Amino acid sequence: MHAMANGRDTARLGIAVSRRVSLRAVDRNRIKRLVRETFRQEQSGLQGLDLVVVAHPPSRTAEHETLREALRAHWIILRKRCDASSSH
Repeated sequence: MHAMANGRDTARLGIAVSRRVSLRAVDRNRIKRLVRETFRQEQSGLQGLDLVVVAHPPSRTAEHETLREALRAHWIILRKRCDASSSH
């Protein structure tokens, strides 16, 4: 994940899932749906950020719940990092 301040009141999301992750579109789309779903759940805490999620090949074979928990952990880390930087 990459994050950058956007100077807005909302968070924006970009998703990159290349064919290196999977040649099958159904696999790439499953990953993108999961990223969007977890982003929607955490979006209120990520205000003012542009976020880009870049999927890696292991995400193709990972269990649904494993990916969901990994994404939640990343959102929390980003939120804490941004809260810490805005308080200085």
